[in-house]
Amino acid sequence: MANTKSAKKAVRQITRRTAVNKARRSHMRSSIRKVEEAIATGNKEAAQVALKEAEPVMARTAQKGILHRRAASRKVSRLSKRVVAMGA
Repeated sequence: MANTKSAKKAVRQITRRTAVNKARRSHMRSSIRKVEEAIATGNKEAAQVALKEAEPVMARTAQKGILHRRAASRKVSRLSKRVVAMGA
């Protein structure tokens, strides 16, 4: 357990930051799930709309350091590739 005043404060900050990061990560995963569900149903319009909403969420998540920027870019790329392939 933390003994010093600064260590106790650090524990409080970590607890708060963890809660915020969990919420952001959950929001990102939900937005990705919406795109994947739209792809699974075969509704291209819904998939495009969901992707348009998910892309900035993933970018923000990467910007906040919750997800690596290249991982976010890779996820956006793969999702958009799947949405584009629906039309073909």
